[in-house]
Amino acid sequence: MSHVLPERHLPSTVKLYKKSVLPLLSWSWAVCFFLFVCFLAQHLEFYFLSGEYSLRISSGLDVSNADINHILKKVRLLNEYQKEAPSSWIRYPEKYMEEIVESTLSLLSVKHDPNHPASSDFLSPIYFLALLDIKAIWFKKWTHAHYSRTVILRLLEKKYKSLINAAVQQCLDYFEFCKAAFSKTSRVNDFSQQHSNNEQKFFYTGSELQYIYFVHSLCLLGRLLIYKQGRNLFPVQLKNKKDCVSLTDLLVLFTQLIYYSPSYSKEALTAHTDNYSPASLVMEILQVFCDQTGCATDCLYTDAVMDALLKPLQSLLNGTEVFINCLETTLIDVADILARIAAAEDGLSVLLYGGNKNSAKENSPTAVHIIVQFTKKLLHDDISLLSGSELLQVVKGAFIFVCRQMYRTCEGLQMLIPYGLHESIGEAWKKASLLSERVPTPATGADSTSSISLDSKNIVLWEETLLDALLNFSATPKGLFLLHSTGAMSDCVSFMFNSLSKKHQARVIGQTNEHEEFDNGVIIAQMATTPTAAVALQSSGFIKAFVAELWALLECGKDDVRITQPKSTPVDPIDQSCQKSFLCLINLLTYPAVFELLSKQDIPNKPTYSHREVPTDIINIIDRIIILNSEAKIHSLFNYEQSHIFGLRLLNVLCCELNTLLLLETQYKVSQVLLTAQEENVTEASEGPGDFIVDSLSVERNHVLVRINLIGGPQERILPLRALDKGSDPYPWPMFSSFPLPNCYLAEVPRKADFRQDKVLDKLISIVQNPGGQSEWAEICRRQFCKIMKTRPDTISGAILAELIEKFVLHLSENRSNCYFSVGRYEAIDADVKKENLSSVQQLGIEMTVRYGKHLNLLKEHAENELCFVLMNCEQFLKQQQRAVVSSLRCLQGCYAGYDWFASSVFLIMSGDGEKTLTFLQQFSHLLVSAFLWIPRLHMSMHLPITTVESGIHPVYFCCAHYIEMLLKAELPLVFSAFHVSGFTPSQICLQWITQCFWNYMDWSEICHYIATCIFLGPDYQVYMCISVFRHLQQDILKHTEAQDLQVFLKEEALHGFRVTDYLEYMESLELLYRPMLLKDMRNIRVQNT
Repeated sequence: MSHVLPERHLPSTVKLYKKSVLPLLSWSWAVCFFLFVCFLAQHLEFYFLSGEYSLRISSGLDVSNADINHILKKVRLLNEYQKEAPSSWIRYPEKYMEEIVESTLSLLSVKHDPNHPASSDFLSPIYFLALLDIKAIWFKKWTHAHYSRTVILRLLEKKYKSLINAAVQQCLDYFEFCKAAFSKTSRVNDFSQQHSNNEQKFFYTGSELQYIYFVHSLCLLGRLLIYKQGRNLFPVQLKNKKDCVSLTDLLVLFTQLIYYSPSYSKEALTAHTDNYSPASLVMEILQVFCDQTGCATDCLYTDAVMDALLKPLQSLLNGTEVFINCLETTLIDVADILARIAAAEDGLSVLLYGGNKNSAKENSPTAVHIIVQFTKKLLHDDISLLSGSELLQVVKGAFIFVCRQMYRTCEGLQMLIPYGLHESIGEAWKKASLLSERVPTPATGADSTSSISLDSKNIVLWEETLLDALLNFSATPKGLFLLHSTGAMSDCVSFMFNSLSKKHQARVIGQTNEHEEFDNGVIIAQMATTPTAAVALQSSGFIKAFVAELWALLECGKDDVRITQPKSTPVDPIDQSCQKSFLCLINLLTYPAVFELLSKQDIPNKPTYSHREVPTDIINIIDRIIILNSEAKIHSLFNYEQSHIFGLRLLNVLCCELNTLLLLETQYKVSQVLLTAQEENVTEASEGPGDFIVDSLSVERNHVLVRINLIGGPQERILPLRALDKGSDPYPWPMFSSFPLPNCYLAEVPRKADFRQDKVLDKLISIVQNPGGQSEWAEICRRQFCKIMKTRPDTISGAILAELIEKFVLHLSENRSNCYFSVGRYEAIDADVKKENLSSVQQLGIEMTVRYGKHLNLLKEHAENELCFVLMNCEQFLKQQQRAVVSSLRCLQGCYAGYDWFASSVFLIMSGDGEKTLTFLQQFSHLLVSAFLWIPRLHMSMHLPITTVESGIHPVYFCCAHYIEMLLKAELPLVFSAFHVSGFTPSQICLQWITQCFWNYMDWSEICHYIATCIFLGPDYQVYMCISVFRHLQQDILKHTEAQDLQVFLKEEALHGFRVTDYLEYMESLELLYRPMLLKDMRNIRVQNT
């Protein structure tokens, strides 16, 4: 038995041999092998150029012949090394690699003398290589690494461009051959199916050899074009063509090869063997191009390539003759490429606006118009050539998916709306739904594959395809509004819930798609912003399942995780395992959803709670972890402190939406519950009250109490921190167990400065007060207003602001051309109106408004009565313009569900003068801008179509919020992407800001400037204002997206440092770009039925 000594016991001579001689031998071996490969390539090149070689393409190739077999073995040896060399040649000097590459390219470029009579029929070395490596794997491996790719592409450009020319020529020749064969109605020799067979082949005909070389050339060119240096080799000049072949020409050729592919049997289409058909090869190449941004831009995003892709669609739409083999599979392939193009931002832009927006011709429609028209024809079964096809539903689904990639974006939806695609898909779904109802339910214990026929499965699959297509409309605000009009909202939500349940199961076993999770988060956030979708989420079981999963994380932990050691105590206020559920709950509980789910719902407040009792809805969550007003609730929690902090943090975010705060406060007295808990959380003292115990819960409660009882912008209130400081006084903020709040939380409001009148302000006041007969009076006012806002914005406040907007609105409303709404006369009768009882929400809102107004020194005594007078008259005034609606939605069963923050803002601007406020609001209600600034203005309004009213969706959402998302993507793409990654929507937070007139987010002076800017400059400035806010917050948004708490940041944090005047020029630049589009859509809200 041999024994190997350790290294340290070897003689010194042996060690020297191992260290010096062996490496030299291995190095010499590598050099010898490199030389051998070069010699082999040179030997083959010499042989092919010698007179003894005389093989011709037309004669075919008999591989059983000993001489040919000998050549093939040499070429195979060279090819095997070609494939293996890239894994090791970086270890050796670059000159060896360059010599091998050059010798190989020299061999493959071998041609007969062009003057030789048989030069075109010469069977060159590249045919042998293509026979052995048909998909050019060698070239793929050589170009994979930058180390070798640079050398290859340099040599191709400098010395061996003929190799590329020959490959392009071969593709052109094959295409011409296909066209000629197709025009003769004969089938092209389908080598691809023959080649897939396992039968050994000994003889290849000339046409088969040409096809093999064509496949090799196609794969080589497909790989070459991936790289920028490879694309720079174009255009190429061919001998038999007058014009150069550009990169675009080549891509058009590739696309046309899809159409002229040989047709196959149905069995061949479903086979999973290697397929060498032109269509499948081109599809592989184009799919790779779509995934490479730079490559897609250079190769695919051109009008010529788009025209080539859309050619069969154009022919079918125009009813012209279609010269296409296997029409259904061609259409499916085209749809696949179009969908991949639409999935990229640049590709979507090409489909919507063409390859060059500036040079787009009005006569030639862009791709989107052709695609949507074709899809509608498909859905209406209006294409005769496809009638009766077994693949018709697959073709329909493929093109619906292309459209879905477009309409799930705001800009794409804008282009598709005129075609009413949602209606066509909705009608198709209704038909499919009727058919699916007839599908029998599988019998218990029966084999599902045998109990349900294939046709029945296809019907169910088709219905799900259509539901998925409709569901994706809800990715945008306007799309969600269109989805409601189809009547499929509930079915779509149920389908989404079932799909999410399946994905959850897949996630458990490790099969999940993170991109889909972002998309689902966006859709749920959009849905939660509308009452109809919120009710559908509840009825589908989604909320129940979500609450159960949340409870398991909070109280039970994961059942499928084996506990090998005790769970660590959470360091963060909300444990990381619960963070995702916390954010989802925030997305879900917008005010429209909260009102539908909680309005007039009592807290259970049971005498006992079981540990096994799992909450089933939102009211149970509030009962179990927020309003902990009994020992039974506290003792029912396994993790009392962690769960209650979760509840308090949730309450803190919810109360940032002031309407939600009013609802929770009036129904559940949350302030009193928290004050009581603070009162009980004190130390025992022999005399007098004890000291507050500072712990995580008392700190959270203190923060929530200050937030929900104090209105004000970033410089108008002081919120206590929720963290302890280091030092002797870890929590310097005073706690309290009764109102009023300690004065330290009230920021000092600066006294009003006495502004010296200047000429610009005097001129504006003069123009506003005396319009005279000037035709451009309003435009002059706007210019003067912008001047003052840019130079002395602080003067636009107080009595000056009140007078400006009062006179401006008065004169606008007197001109019928400026009046968008026709409003009947209304006379306020104080005595009669006072008999009406205000709701508890309105009463609390009045208290908060008056308290805020007094803090700002804007209101005096008896202001509550004046504001009560304004709100009750507004309610009566607007009721005259409301229509009767029968709906199960709670928000449509009476007056406006929330508080009128805009009327309250105007009341403060008018310094508490009820008469002036009411007069202003009546005149203001004539103008278009009132529809978007004054949210209750259009509640169940007769000015809106009945379908819009019944949806419960406000125009601010499906119009303003829609354009906010659209402009945000165009102007601030990083911010838009941050929202998408966070599973949150800009529309949700903007609707919250707009509904409460930015109260608690801006200081009063900025709120005044926001209102004045929208009144003077137009309703579209509401959209520009929100975009400006996002621009101001861009860095913070990106930071909090990374921290995974974007929703919390945007809802809780005020807009620190934001001033309207700083962004006025930016807003003016947005106006120049977008005003025509925005105002057109805003004026169409009265006829918004598509």
